Amino acid sequence: MSDEDASGTDGAARADDPLGPLSADGGAVEARVDHVGIAVESVAEAEPLLELLGAEKLVDEPDYDQGFRWAYYELGDASRLELIAPIEGEESFLTGYLERGGPGLHHVTIEVADVGAAMEALEAGGVTVIDHAVREGYTEAFVPPGEANGVLYQLMEYQEEYTDAHGNSALIGGAPLWAGDDGE
Repeated sequence: MSDEDASGTDGAARADDPLGPLSADGGAVEARVDHVGIAVESVAEAEPLLELLGAEKLVDEPDYDQGFRWAYYELGDASRLELIAPIEGEESFLTGYLERGGPGLHHVTIEVADVGAAMEALEAGGVTVIDHAVREGYTEAFVPPGEANGVLYQLMEYQEEYTDAHGNSALIGGAPLWAGDDGE
């Protein structure tokens, strides 16, 4: 069998294919699932289940600017989960979320090599992207649930400051996507 797929191409997306994974310049958007975020009332109360499953905690810290605590766990070689909980006494995006629906799936984070290119590609394909922000150690944007079959997608591009603060082990494969295969 040849290297061609059923469409008669070599499997690469074409500029005239609105469903192909293209950046604005016609190249592929580099992306991978980074983690699944789970909203909880308390990280301490939700963590024992992950520990029983053999999860290793990589990060646990508050984000006072946004009013929540996040803890990041690895299962196996590349599966990541994030528990997010409101900081007691603080108002945050999680407060109303938990009041409306209780704990559960909050978001799926897709690491991208270039948030700007990913946003351009999605918007060119008619997908709304919201809440673009530069944070300490990463840049993010979101595809709202109404655009994505009921799932909130976070697009995240890690910056060097992230590994400076959390170490390379906090990233899948020990390096951000933009660093390429050699991690540099």
